[in-house]
Amino acid sequence: MQHIPIQTDPSQRDGELANANIQVPHSKGHTARRSLAKCFAFAATTLFCAHIGAQVTESREQREHSQGGTQDSANPVVQWNRALLVIVRTHGAQPATIHPTRSFALMHAAIYDAVNAIDGTHEPYLVRLTGVSRLASQDAAAAAAAHEILVQLYPAFQTMLDAQLQGSLTPIPDGADKTEGMSVGQNVADGILALRSNDGSSAQPIPYIFGNAPGNYQSTPPNFPKQPQFTHWPRVIPFALETANQFRPGPPPALTGDTYSEAFAEIKALGITNSSVSSADQTLTGRFWNGAIQNYWNEITQTAALGHHLTTAQSARLFALLNLTFADAVIAFYDAKYTYNFWRPVTAVQAADTDNNPETVADPNWLPQAGNTAPDPSYPGAHAVISGAGAAVLDSVFKRRHFDFSVTSEVLPGVERSFDSFSAAAEEAALSRIFAGQHFRFDLTTGDRLGREVADFVVDHFLTPRHTQ
Repeated sequence: MQHIPIQTDPSQRDGELANANIQVPHSKGHTARRSLAKCFAFAATTLFCAHIGAQVTESREQREHSQGGTQDSANPVVQWNRALLVIVRTHGAQPATIHPTRSFALMHAAIYDAVNAIDGTHEPYLVRLTGVSRLASQDAAAAAAAHEILVQLYPAFQTMLDAQLQGSLTPIPDGADKTEGMSVGQNVADGILALRSNDGSSAQPIPYIFGNAPGNYQSTPPNFPKQPQFTHWPRVIPFALETANQFRPGPPPALTGDTYSEAFAEIKALGITNSSVSSADQTLTGRFWNGAIQNYWNEITQTAALGHHLTTAQSARLFALLNLTFADAVIAFYDAKYTYNFWRPVTAVQAADTDNNPETVADPNWLPQAGNTAPDPSYPGAHAVISGAGAAVLDSVFKRRHFDFSVTSEVLPGVERSFDSFSAAAEEAALSRIFAGQHFRFDLTTGDRLGREVADFVVDHFLTPRHTQ
């Protein structure tokens, strides 16, 4: 049994933030940023963004554009989300020991706080600027914030990012409002990066000792990874949750119980390579979703934002809620994975003669339909966590059950699947892991619940409407 210490160590949650000119706001009914306030001991001061006195006279059309009345094709939040998707999909661009959800959370937190500093309709996430003109360009703020974050995270892509910035800024009329928007974006981005600089994400992964008892996570065939991934991630400081284990689920079912026996039989039949039981559509479903699940949901959210004609401010809030939730959901599920260290289906089926359960029969040649198994413990399932979280955020923002959309596969070019609700997509994405031979059903039901709990917490306590007297 492996025993890597995965509990949060409060002594490791302190960071050096001397001269951080940032004010930590408070959220409704909750001590906002409590997790970061605990982690980072610093004196909060107000960052004053100087109001540029000179104003430019603009036409009504120019003003509507600068204030976020963008057309679909010019939505800067969607544009920069697409740029980050290009980067993380580029082989070798993402550091292997840093989960990409952190980058999305950083970028969208910065975009949101920059745009909201101008819009002023909701509570800040982390950085509160004062003295910002309501006439400053939201689009310029969004572009400058995103560019600053991504250049710092991915310096090798600076040429591409500089071109993206130029393309974002060119349609915005020159003048004081554009200049101030850019200043707001860059200042917020620098503040976000400073506050997250000691969040534990750059730590080295913790060496892992594979177990050998029934139920223990073991290196999986056919590729047998030497170490699992992101063993240090439960120690990363959450973006919104108070602790990584705030919503930690209970343990997986006992190996000798009915729940385990039924889940074992299901995946043994449906998840095997060239299954004779799975339908053609189930097999396709298992392959379709076998990619970076957070990318699918960012694509879905782009479709939703454009389909609902969201403004820049509305889009900034939506993507920030989504990606703050994803970042914390990943921290939370790795906390659970490395607490319970439960074996993957391929190990369970091949070693079923050791589990003391007469209902399970071993197949030493069983391999999953997806080929290689993701290199981390099985419980809970990441696809279910992220998909449940994504659907919960989208449902809470759009408040509608029916929305027709299509999703393109990360791994099957040109293949799309269509849905009439966010929940329907989340359900299929989760179930796909059975058809891919990756997860037991209880990994998925627990994962969906965990993802929705994280999403509900983020939506209830962060980026909430500002109530004026």
